Amino acid sequence: MELRQLEYFVAVAEEQNFTRAAERVHISQSGVSAQVRQLERELGAELFDRTARTVTLTVAGKAALEHARAALASAGAVGRSVDEVTDLVRGRLTVGMVIGCTLTPLFEALAAFHDAHPGVELALLEDSSDRLTEGVRSGALDLALVGTATAAPDGLHALTIISERLVAAVPAGHPLAKQPRVVLSDLAAHPLVCMPPGTGLRAVLDQACAAQHLHPSIAMQAGAADAIADLAARGLGVAVLSESMAATHRDRLTARTIDDIETPALLALLWKSTHNPAVRELLAHSRRAFTR
Repeated sequence: MELRQLEYFVAVAEEQNFTRAAERVHISQSGVSAQVRQLERELGAELFDRTARTVTLTVAGKAALEHARAALASAGAVGRSVDEVTDLVRGRLTVGMVIGCTLTPLFEALAAFHDAHPGVELALLEDSSDRLTEGVRSGALDLALVGTATAAPDGLHALTIISERLVAAVPAGHPLAKQPRVVLSDLAAHPLVCMPPGTGLRAVLDQACAAQHLHPSIAMQAGAADAIADLAARGLGVAVLSESMAATHRDRLTARTIDDIETPALLALLWKSTHNPAVRELLAHSRRAFTR
């Protein structure tokens, strides 16, 4: 008994016609008939009643049909499993990371994936969050760690890693350091130092300002939180950072949550599809790394 015989048998059963079944499996009608006859001889029973114009299943044929379909499905599953293993033995994953990000769990996830699947080539590139998001959407990137103002950009899946409020960070002698609370209008009276357009943190800030029709002065921009903190510490402007970014510089900057920006800045892993088993594996390693 061969799989192709089962395939032809199922095709005839579903089409109820040898000619249409032959067209479906792309061989001649005589070839289908010969293989079905061979299957019937091996089973010792006729599977079809050929006396009428429409081919119908015999009792034996009805009993065999379900098992034939199951056998074909199992054979297909074997092929898919082998394909998935092959993809994890060799292949390439391109991962994006927002500029200035130094989250070690991502690096731990990449290292763990590489140890488990050394045949998969890993590529890592930095860019702005907007361009990384478009790269995932277009398929140029398999996975990306981005800053975003929305939980899941349209058409993509997302795993939120960090969700934090925005803060204003200033040196001890700054007027805002003496205020118990800070709102956006307070910031508008001072030059700001913040992330450039295309970053999640900047998107949150710009959206909040637009909602209040405010136009703060952006004195300086930098892609790295440490650079923004350094500039603010030297009195060149009020730093707009996330809570954890500012917390690492608490020895020289005083941070105040911007009370009327309620939308958090998010850091998230984005992907478009998990049809690629390597993407699923890297996601699993990432979940474990960031959970730790």
